[in-house]
This record gives sequence, C-alpha cells and structure tokens, in this order.
Amino acid sequence: MSAFRSTPPTSTSRATLPRAGRRLGGAAALALAALALTACQDGKGLQDEGAATFPDSAVATPSATATPGAGSGPASGSATKTGSATKSGGAKATGGDAKGSSDPSAEGDRVTCNGSNTAVTVQAVSRPLNHMLITVKNTGKKNCDLTYYPVLRFDEMQWAPAARKDTQPQAVVTLAPGQSGYAGALLSAADGSGEGGVTGHRLTIAFQGRTPHSDGGASAVPSLPAAGVYYDSSLTVTYWQQSASDALGS
Repeated sequence: MSAFRSTPPTSTSRATLPRAGRRLGGAAALALAALALTACQDGKGLQDEGAATFPDSAVATPSATATPGAGSGPASGSATKTGSATKSGGAKATGGDAKGSSDPSAEGDRVTCNGSNTAVTVQAVSRPLNHMLITVKNTGKKNCDLTYYPVLRFDEMQWAPAARKDTQPQAVVTLAPGQSGYAGALLSAADGSGEGGVTGHRLTIAFQGRTPHSDGGASAVPSLPAAGVYYDSSLTVTYWQQSASDALGS
C-alpha cells in the first residue's frame, strides 16, 4: 500500500449531497470539508470508506412528537377531552365546594355567645328557694358557644360570684340560631347564713371567651324586677347548661 492522500470533494460530489445536507450550518460544512477518501494501489482505484459520520451537534433533530403506543391510551390513539376534571381514585374533582360551607355548625362559622348576638333575660323562681334563672337566646345567624359560666355583677359590686364546679358540663353548650341556653344563680342562703345582704337594681352579665376569664365580647344588661333582687355573700352561679332543669338542679 502506498501513502494515503486526501482528495478534496469535487463539484460533482457537492451536487449529489442530499438536500437536507446542503442546509446544514457551519458545523456540518466543516465536517464535510474534512471528509477524505482513501485509495489503495491495488489496481481497483478509489474505494468508498462508507457514509460520512457527523457529530450529533451538527445534525438538526426535529422536536419529538408524542405517538401513542400500544396500550398507552384509548384505542384510537387520541386523548379524549371531557368537561370535568381528571378523576382520581374514582372521584371526580369539581369546583362545587369552592364557595365554602354554609353550615352554621361548621367550625369556621361558630362564634362566641355574648350580648351582641343573644337576648338575655333573668327570672326569679320559686323552686329552688332563692334562685334566679338566666336565659340566653341566640339571635344571630351562626351557631354560638356559651363558654364556662356567666360573670355576674350587681350595681357596683367589687367581687365576682364563684361558679359551682359540680355543674360543669362535659362539653361546651352550643346554641343554634333561635336556641336558648341557661344558667342558675343562688342569690342568698336559705338558712340566713349569708352575710352582707343587699338589694341589687342593675345586673351586668359578662361572657367569657375561649379561655377561662378571657373577654368574650359585649356584656348584657337584662331587666330586673322593679323591686330589685336581694342577694348576699352566698351568691354563686352554675356553668352554662343546655336545659333550664339542669341549670336549676331540678
């Protein structure tokens, strides 16, 4: 074999290049210019070393086109559009809940009962002796919670009546719109053992918030009998109850 020599491409070879090859950019043109054919002195003349190999960067690759494969979609090979969201686990997602719940018992729709969303009345009762019934009616549009117990204050009283722990319910009393809750108050000792007896003419009832002794909002000032209400140091109250009978212990 004699020494190899490079033969530049002739005008004929440039004409026979595929049309796509002629559109290649500068990288492809450099690759074509570097192509050489080798010849052996065996009497057979020039031999083709095979098709030229171009670097990947010199070949324009068309963007991939999604082609459904066997079993990868509907039998027709095309996606089917529907008016609803994609189903997951057999349930179809819809926008029906976007407006939120209108249920007044839902957690986000519950408020604390106080003087701004309730009507409060008090009533002296004959049984048990020396007791008063406090009634709170939900006049709002949402469920409200009666938390803990009412805080009573007659006139300018400087002390707060204690709550009877044995009356604490197992759950917070929740009032639906139009529903009423109750608490009872022992005004004075039946045996006369109480001290500092006085007649009150104005009663303020404060409500507690979500934590004990916190501010639950507006207070209520229910009407009292014209003669007032007599009370002494025995004054105590029950926790809020769901029924009047529970509030009076009857």
